Amino acid sequence: MSTSPADASSPPVLNIANVLTVVRLLLVPVFLVVLFVDDGHSVAWRLVAAGVFAVAAITDRLDGQLARSRGLVTDFGAVADPIADKALTGAAWIGLSLLELMPWWVTIVIIGREVAVTLLRFWVIRHGVIAASRGGKAKTFVQSLAIGLYVLPLDELLGPSATLTGLRWAVLGLALVLTVVTGVDYVVRAVKLRRAARRAVHDEVP
Repeated sequence: MSTSPADASSPPVLNIANVLTVVRLLLVPVFLVVLFVDDGHSVAWRLVAAGVFAVAAITDRLDGQLARSRGLVTDFGAVADPIADKALTGAAWIGLSLLELMPWWVTIVIIGREVAVTLLRFWVIRHGVIAASRGGKAKTFVQSLAIGLYVLPLDELLGPSATLTGLRWAVLGLALVLTVVTGVDYVVRAVKLRRAARRAVHDEVP
């Protein structure tokens, strides 16, 4: 079977960007295990959990940068990267709610949005990949920051304070706003992509 030039120049699935994505997926259960040690009451293990989450969050930024800068963008990465991202943050939101460190309604709103966007990705994947917007990147960063503020045992280390509580809620509120707004934006872009694809097919019909 002959190989087309496009196929020959396609990056391999096994590349550093995709490896980092898989590593992030593997860190999800590790994060949950250390977060739940001593029912989340261990200061030391909460610090470890925060460290694991931070490493996983950093791989989310690195894999995308490497994929784009080195021409390592693959179909596997386009699908696996957002799944790994949502698995990590989803596990964190659920874990924090189970430990009663995060209200369940916050977790439901955020995870509901992420599930909906993931389903939309599969809905439009054959028509193209919708690139992450600046708002989407900001949403991911602020969500990760909010998670870090709740995973870190700051009350135990610094003592409870109105300032700390206010900071947490301010960052969490911003994360919620960005989550909803970027979710709506993604729906609009997905619908436009589908319509554009249908028009292109209709125009090709003799």
